[in-house]
Amino acid sequence: MNEWKEFTILDFAEIHNENRVPLSKMERVGRQGIFPYYGASGIIDHVNDFLFEGEFVLISEDGENLKSRRTPIAFKANGKFWVNNHAHILKGKKDFHNNLLIYYFQNLDLNPFITGAVQPKLNKANLLSIPMYLPKDEIKQKAIAYVLSSLDDKINLLYRQNKTLEAIAQTLFRQWLVEEAKEDWEEKPLSCIAEHKKVNVRPEKNPATIYNHYSIPSFDEGKHPVKELGSEIMSNKYQVIPSSILISKLNPRFPRVWAIPADIEENSICSTEFQVVYPIQLKYYGFIYCLLKSKQIIDELIGAAGGTSGSHQRVKPEDIFNITFKMPDLDKVDDFNKITSQHWQRINNNKNQIRTLEKLRGVLLPKLMNGEVSVQCKDNKNLMINE
Repeated sequence: MNEWKEFTILDFAEIHNENRVPLSKMERVGRQGIFPYYGASGIIDHVNDFLFEGEFVLISEDGENLKSRRTPIAFKANGKFWVNNHAHILKGKKDFHNNLLIYYFQNLDLNPFITGAVQPKLNKANLLSIPMYLPKDEIKQKAIAYVLSSLDDKINLLYRQNKTLEAIAQTLFRQWLVEEAKEDWEEKPLSCIAEHKKVNVRPEKNPATIYNHYSIPSFDEGKHPVKELGSEIMSNKYQVIPSSILISKLNPRFPRVWAIPADIEENSICSTEFQVVYPIQLKYYGFIYCLLKSKQIIDELIGAAGGTSGSHQRVKPEDIFNITFKMPDLDKVDDFNKITSQHWQRINNNKNQIRTLEKLRGVLLPKLMNGEVSVQCKDNKNLMINE
């Protein structure tokens, strides 16, 4: 550690908080557009203008997430965008500094720098007082950023591949089974090809058991279930069935449909906001998933939703299983399944790779940041990790 020293954030970045402008919800309603509007934990809206252009790092200024860390407190914003006054905005002085800042904050205990018992806050003065212990040698700093960003690049590539594969399946579904639907195809309810599986689980009765929890937040934060002890889960859940599809009954304007693979882990459970849809035959798996994500079904569920406000509107389970669609010939379903089954398998394989890479990154991150592991890097091509 003799080759390490204490830096400040301003050694690596410029701060641009003076250019932030908050917009109220009512102001944003009148300014809807294509440019992301960022808050403390990411994009919260889109507006018709931008304040920043380029690649920046946003660091949460306030909110419960500073302590819970359910979502990243330091993240990139790219392109043209707007930022409110709930996120600090920094720009690295060199190309690799943005990545270095993000990884440093991912491994940092922020508690000594947070004020406010009710509303946690990381003010500008405390942010700039945070020491950054890093190698003196810029090449070694760059190597740390390079190793971790290479893992992130691979993870992001796999996410993009999955998005493309799913888009292809959705396009085939729309063309073959919606736009080219035959007049003699009968109108059928979802309940004709799927069962409603509703097996209740009380995790708190098994406090030492580790559950694989498919929750609404985990869907929103990247579609990965989270591992939680039964003692940490205080409400009733449903058992998740292999090769099923989860669909949220909460706020159908923002559809949440989760394809569950055949090889899920033991003790998999989901929020009761999800309904477990199980195909009566496996060949309907991809068909049902694409159906539940189709515009026709989303619009139908939005129309059926009840509640006092948009964010608290829900559909009834029976509304989901009573939705109707044109039932294709079985040969057509078989053809669709033969093509798309390869897509679902590859998507699942990619998800497994993503989990493996994320675990590797999680192990390497603290070790690289505290000097337990070092990286030798001459030209960003020849890397050697030393313990």
